[in-house]
Amino acid sequence: MAFIDTIKAKAKSDKKTIVLPESMDRRTFEAAAQILAEDFANLIIIGTPEEVAENSKGLDISGATIIDPHTYEKTQEYIDLFVELRKAKGMTPEKAKETIFSDYCYYGCLMIKAGHADGLVSGACHSTANTLRPCLQIVKTKPGTKLVSAFFLMVVPDCEMGEEGTFVFSDCGLNQNPTSEELAAIAGSSAESFRLLVGKEPKIAMLSHSTMGSAKHADVDKVVEATRIAKEAYPELKLDGEMQLDAAIVPSVGASKAPNSEVAGQANVLVFPDLDAGNIGYKLVQRLAKAEAYGPMTQGIAAPVNDLSRGCSASDIVGVVAITAVQAQAQ
Repeated sequence: MAFIDTIKAKAKSDKKTIVLPESMDRRTFEAAAQILAEDFANLIIIGTPEEVAENSKGLDISGATIIDPHTYEKTQEYIDLFVELRKAKGMTPEKAKETIFSDYCYYGCLMIKAGHADGLVSGACHSTANTLRPCLQIVKTKPGTKLVSAFFLMVVPDCEMGEEGTFVFSDCGLNQNPTSEELAAIAGSSAESFRLLVGKEPKIAMLSHSTMGSAKHADVDKVVEATRIAKEAYPELKLDGEMQLDAAIVPSVGASKAPNSEVAGQANVLVFPDLDAGNIGYKLVQRLAKAEAYGPMTQGIAAPVNDLSRGCSASDIVGVVAITAVQAQAQ
């Protein structure tokens, strides 16, 4: 069974309600039709009747709940909730109403906060910032979370490395230049995400252009310190670094460059030193290896709110909704 089919089966075992706020995009409805046909999640689509009719032509979305913010009976409840949550920042009823009518992601996050939905997927036609800002303001972080970060679930075809070709890449979508402390927190969250979604033991490599002291630079020092902090904070994890990519995932190279490491050559969770490396890395694997790339998925938020690449396909949305539903099961 393909990896994403395993995720869909898990999602179907305890169906969750996922909000799709991008009713202005045809891909939303193409994905919704497939999700509803496969019956692994309940869907709420936010939009006016005109938006829904225009973008869903020829598609069966009859199983979805369509909510028009302008007429829905609970809209005033969401406005009041928004004001209460953001009053210290100067939020007024007028501003709240204007915001949720112009940006449905805010509306969807308020539904989650009110307990009327379990998760949200957006980003097909919005930036990462526009997807994550509402959830950070409204849904907020999970108790005990040190840092909200983003990861991609990568599934590489015909690949024996990682967990039969499956990896978590972090952080590829949110934190620009994380500190050593933040890299350690990303490693801990990513291990948890890997275990939840893949169901196997995470083996975390803290990536660098250096392996075990082969190069000297402040950027290397940052990863060395991150590895030390992470090992101290998560002693139960198989985690090592600093490590070059080939040493992390290729057994023969790992044995040569880091012979005393229990992670080298076996890593399935790759923690990148900064956003440039992470973003470039996942896109290289996606495009050149024709990998499935699901994300950026968030970790550390009180309920799953996940982003999409603006270049995503309807099939990508289907996969991210399935993963979001499984994340919601664990909340």
